Amino acid sequence: MRLYTVLHQGATEVKPLKKKKSGCLAGAGCLSFFVFVPLIIFFAISGLEQLKWLPLDTESNILERLKDYKPLVEEELDEQDLSQYTALLLGMMYQESKGRGGDPMQSSESLGMKRNEIDDPKASIKQGVRHFTAMYKKGQKKGVDIETIIQSYNMGSGYIDYVSKHGGKHSEKLAKAFSEEQVKKNPDLYNCGGDTNNFRYPYCYGDYSYTEKVMERTKKVEEHIEGLTLEH
Repeated sequence: MRLYTVLHQGATEVKPLKKKKSGCLAGAGCLSFFVFVPLIIFFAISGLEQLKWLPLDTESNILERLKDYKPLVEEELDEQDLSQYTALLLGMMYQESKGRGGDPMQSSESLGMKRNEIDDPKASIKQGVRHFTAMYKKGQKKGVDIETIIQSYNMGSGYIDYVSKHGGKHSEKLAKAFSEEQVKKNPDLYNCGGDTNNFRYPYCYGDYSYTEKVMERTKKVEEHIEGLTLEH
């Protein structure tokens, strides 16, 4: 035992030093360890199937979540005679939410609601398909490519009008130009939260790289979920 000396009115008193907490008890990290490790072990014992709903966004977990949503997405698209775009919609879900939460298609805002206000995956998918269908039909009427239609899910139908006047084919350059126009209309709203380090800045309306990201994720969906191929 370590000791230290205290002088008190001419007398010498020897007191033991208190040991500092160390190791596991020293920080809050142990709390996370004792909470999450048993949870992961439980899910592992119960079956790997349950692991996908943990907040672990590994590619395999995400694809398993999307696989579970495939029947719902396919059913809703089939009602619109667009079931050939099941892989694409799952690719969009991958980009929007990684298949997590009550609004996996992030379709609340297409109804004029606040982000994530829809809190039911089935309702989210139904509205997401409706929104996509509306963009698809307008895009077909305007003669634009599927890439423009995908980008319009993120930027709205105005992007379809814009592209139709500029050659009919989506490009990152056109998406940036359209975004810039919208920012000028409402710079206080579309300012990337004031973060000049945001990759979108200064094109803070929508995500100009949305189509490219969705196409990359759609390829992963096609590779890992059986029976899905994007038709152009």
